[in-house]
Amino acid sequence: MNNTGSLYIDKPSFLHKLDGGVKLIWVLIWSIFTFLFMDLRIFLGLIIIGSVLLYLSKIEWRSIRTLVGFILAFTVFNSILLLVLTPNHGAELAGSTTPLFKIGFYTLTLENLFYVLTISCKYIALLPITLIFLFTTHPSKFASSLNRIGVPYKVAYTVSIALRYVPDIQREVKHIIMAQEARGVAFKKGDAPLGKILKNYVTVLIPLVLGSLDRIEVVSNAMDLRGFGKAKTRTWYVREPITTNDKIALVVGILFLVGGLILKGQIAYFWYPF
Repeated sequence: MNNTGSLYIDKPSFLHKLDGGVKLIWVLIWSIFTFLFMDLRIFLGLIIIGSVLLYLSKIEWRSIRTLVGFILAFTVFNSILLLVLTPNHGAELAGSTTPLFKIGFYTLTLENLFYVLTISCKYIALLPITLIFLFTTHPSKFASSLNRIGVPYKVAYTVSIALRYVPDIQREVKHIIMAQEARGVAFKKGDAPLGKILKNYVTVLIPLVLGSLDRIEVVSNAMDLRGFGKAKTRTWYVREPITTNDKIALVVGILFLVGGLILKGQIAYFWYPF
């Protein structure tokens, strides 16, 4: 995070220099490509390509590890729910049943385990491109890029503000937890039972919501005082022209999506090698 107050980190990489609107289109293309398939081979390929691009963005691991850890924890939690709530879906997709073990009424099958692994890799495949977008896109430049491709400037500016306030919310959560810990409230493993710790984290939501509402009111009043929204159009201080690299990235993205649509018609929906 830099002095813009957003997740944006200024680095000398070609991904930072790409237009924000082009990167948003790439995120959409990447997401569409991912959700076209249910094939572990494709998801592993996307994870590798995305990881290489993330490395080329020159973003340090310490800057993204918290967000990566949260996404991976959510993925593990979601996988466990899928195993418990949809015990037969993998077998239905694969057309076979190979029991691994049985606990009471529940039977874990190899097909469902492979299905959950595929779903998990599907979510993880979206992670690198999302991190690249969040950490290499300047909020103000992104807002101007959205406005250039036809998005109303009020909507574009709303997106810009949302990107700016993500770190502020993270900082607010940290401050609330520190204040609560000073009062003897347990938030760390070993200080209290797990159920009590989870309950304490829920109590953080109330001051967080109240603080966010106050911040929204302050920003709203400041924008009203400056006459925001009165004019139909506006100028942008940080708007930059479309470059050749932006055009190349856009063409590559379109070809990437077309290739996915062609590949979609040639392979089965669910790939199961066993």
